[in-house]
Parts: sequence; structure tokens; C-alpha cells
Amino acid sequence: MNIYVGNLSFQADEESLYQLFAEYGEVKSCRIITDRETSRSKGFAFVEMTSDDDARNAISALNGADYM
Repeated sequence: MNIYVGNLSFQADEESLYQLFAEYGEVKSCRIITDRETSRSKGFAFVEMTSDDDARNAISALNGADYM
């Protein structure tokens, strides 16, 4: 399942986001979307998890949570 992660801090990096979601199951990929010209984060990311159940658990646990 592919999860949209919004309102992401500009200080967040892919490795820390990967580790955050890995607490809930196996993460297949993690990608912070960046501006093409400046390479600065646009404030959102996509995290893909191998199990839909793990993804739902991560969404339930992290929805509305503060991160960085």
C-alpha cells in the first residue's frame, strides 16, 4: 500500500521517515518529493509498505501525530 505523508517538516529525511514507518512493518520504499530546481523538500512524501494491514496500522498510529 502506498501512503501519502503530508505536512512533513523540511528537516525530515528519507532515512528517518523510513525508520518511523518500519516500526509498524516492512517498508518497501520511502520517497520525499523535492522541487526540481532547488532540490528542497515540498513537504510531503510517499511511503510504500509491503503489507496493507501494516500500512493501516501505521496510518492509524501516525495520523495527526507530530514528527520533527
